[in-house]
Amino acid sequence: MKPNNFLLPILLAGVLMTSCDDFFDTAPKDALSPATFWKTESDAQKAAVACYEDWVSPATGSSEVFFADCMSDICYSFTGSSSYKYVGNGSATRSSTVKYYDYSIIRRCNTFMANIDKVPFTDSKAKDNLVGQVRTIRAWRYFQMNFWYGGVPLITGLPQLADEAKLPRDSEETVKKFVYDELDQAIRELDERPAARGRIARGTALAIKMRSALYWGDLDRALSAARDIQGLHLYEIEKTLSYQELFSLRGRDSKEIICSMQHIPTTEPFGNTIRLFSNQDGGWASMVPTQNLVDMFEMDNGLMPGEPGSGYDPIHPFAHRDPRLAQIIIYPGRDWLGANGQMRVYNTLDKTIDGKANSDYMDAGNNATHTGMIWAKYTVPISQYSASLSDDELCPILFRYAEVLLTIAEINVEKGENTDEVFDIIDELRTRGGHIAVDRSRYATQAKLRELVRRERCIELAGEGLRRADLVRWKDENGKMLAETLLNSPLYRMVGTVDASHPDPAMRAVIELPTEENQRLRKLEDRSFYPYQRYLPIHQEQLNTNPNLTQTEGYD
Repeated sequence: MKPNNFLLPILLAGVLMTSCDDFFDTAPKDALSPATFWKTESDAQKAAVACYEDWVSPATGSSEVFFADCMSDICYSFTGSSSYKYVGNGSATRSSTVKYYDYSIIRRCNTFMANIDKVPFTDSKAKDNLVGQVRTIRAWRYFQMNFWYGGVPLITGLPQLADEAKLPRDSEETVKKFVYDELDQAIRELDERPAARGRIARGTALAIKMRSALYWGDLDRALSAARDIQGLHLYEIEKTLSYQELFSLRGRDSKEIICSMQHIPTTEPFGNTIRLFSNQDGGWASMVPTQNLVDMFEMDNGLMPGEPGSGYDPIHPFAHRDPRLAQIIIYPGRDWLGANGQMRVYNTLDKTIDGKANSDYMDAGNNATHTGMIWAKYTVPISQYSASLSDDELCPILFRYAEVLLTIAEINVEKGENTDEVFDIIDELRTRGGHIAVDRSRYATQAKLRELVRRERCIELAGEGLRRADLVRWKDENGKMLAETLLNSPLYRMVGTVDASHPDPAMRAVIELPTEENQRLRKLEDRSFYPYQRYLPIHQEQLNTNPNLTQTEGYD
């Protein structure tokens, strides 16, 4: 099987599986019956591949990687695409919420598991590996739903009638145990190396085990999974390519990537590249970084902007910063090679340029970036994508080795162990991005080291969809979720002008200090977060379908 072609059979999924639209639908009349389909290994392969389609999130597919951070403090969606904005600002309701609650892929996986034993295999290991892939996908879907809803109906068989699937929630602990047991079984079944780029192998199942255990606070289980990933000796931090290039087509085969979502133009293209770019380049700017994220970056001397001696100038906030800032965010004043092939100074601050309307201005349209910035990840160079920005090979990274190392670092801090390893991990990640090593004397207590690791995790993984989960699982010194502080204040953006004549791109943005006069322009939105919003509301359409399903507490 060729590396880029394993998704081809997905086109058959509509007739091989039951309806993708609603788990509680009965089987469509055009579905192929087990008597005519489950005959050969090829049949089993096609059914397994059908389980891969949008497996990371049925609602938004692999775009979930980009959208999910809009539920946090570091990313913003102006138009409310797929309701992520409403979760982020605390206004989500049962009719305007992210639709993680979805059984369509689980139904495909259950169909596969119910029929796979009918297929004769010449190699039992090949069968086990295929089963392990599907088992992992099903475990991922239950992990995602269970984490965000706190208990969901656990369905592993194939209800023949719609009423048989109208079940009440199982407890969070019951679903959690199922996820852990399934992943442990899949880890035994899976091959160490994937058959093709994007296929699930042992490292992916271990990465899901690691992430789920970390999110649920099972630190020993998470650490064990992270160490097992290291023990595969398959992954390492990318140092041949730059950090920015890792998130480009050049980086698709990096040894840092454990698993990425595959897309092939004309067959299974990535259709949301357009959402990463702003107005002048024909983009929609659907998910863009915030000033909150910019403020987390150190200065190039290792001090935070608010510390004495840092050299921070709020009028030139991008100057003399951690070099990773420019590799993660395209900010005003940067040199930018646009979709037209021409170099320009990226200017989102001035309403007009040389007397003409500036289509990149923050408020120039709904599809302009309303924070004045876009992600550098996946956008550089724009020439790697199609002219339409909708039929592309962009392959969002789902799991990479940097997350493994950061998990180890976080757990070491929480357990009060292996401090030197924590610093070594942070230094490896910082220096590969061009920043200086940590001044270890500044982080001599557990509290200070925890602060460092959390900040470094946010910076390293920014724009990759993990921030919201971190904000609801991390606690402050008073035991409150960080979300209760960081998502309970207005979201602001910078205002000012761009001096395109300045030779230093980091000095071109000239930002106005906050005043009563510019408050209205600076403020993007009010935000709120209450403890019950740790979990998400289930959409009303699911409650209508299943009368035995109860709404998440707090959203009634």
